Amino acid sequence: MQIDLSDSADLESALAGVNVVYHLAAVSNVNHVFAAPLESVLVNTHGTAAVLEAARRGGVERVLFASTVWVYGSARQTEVDEDAPFYMPGAGHLYTSSKIASEFFCHDYWQLYGLPFTILRYGIPYGPRARSGTVISIFVDKALKGETITITGDGGQYRNFVYVEDLAEGNVLALDEVAKCQTYNLEGPEKVTIRQLAETVRDIIGDVNIEYTPARPGDYAGKEVSAEKARRELGWECKTPLHKGMELYIEWVKQQRQQ
Repeated sequence: MQIDLSDSADLESALAGVNVVYHLAAVSNVNHVFAAPLESVLVNTHGTAAVLEAARRGGVERVLFASTVWVYGSARQTEVDEDAPFYMPGAGHLYTSSKIASEFFCHDYWQLYGLPFTILRYGIPYGPRARSGTVISIFVDKALKGETITITGDGGQYRNFVYVEDLAEGNVLALDEVAKCQTYNLEGPEKVTIRQLAETVRDIIGDVNIEYTPARPGDYAGKEVSAEKARRELGWECKTPLHKGMELYIEWVKQQRQQ
């Protein structure tokens, strides 16, 4: 949906009759953000403000905003939960900063205008229909083509990947009243290094070459992100082990290529 910010009638009518809005859109490929910083920041921050304003004027009951565990790159401690304070010099990437700013907007619209929100900080999602720019989709695509998998840095940076069906369930559970004006980490249970991820792809697909290149600027090294609050308040947990999820995803990719 495109909204003309200069037209108040457009803002008021865009979301008329809508109870809840899931705001998932963003420039989320960090390489694209690095290459086009101004455009990316405008899309992510201005876009969030536009959604919140349209929701306010349209009488929406709540906006659920898709944030990211990348925001914890700005936390000083290694083990973090939703209450971990941000250390602004540590954000390290414009993508991270744009998500932090958007989270602030959600809180501001609640405090100033009474628009309820729920912030969901996603782990790294994967599975059927994954966008092409994610590390798993890139690794799988290269492996199936017989190309070399390239790892930036030493491969020691880690992520907690979340299978798409588990993530979708978390989004639905977040509709509960208890989640109003709350923030939740929807994070996978397994700490997986990028090196381990590439080796998992090789284990499932077969003979795959892996090589290393210099690290990219501002890469998210990884944090120990707790999803305990989501488990306790929403009854959510990531149930799909990485290896099983990877098998399901790779099988889906193969089926898509046969069509």
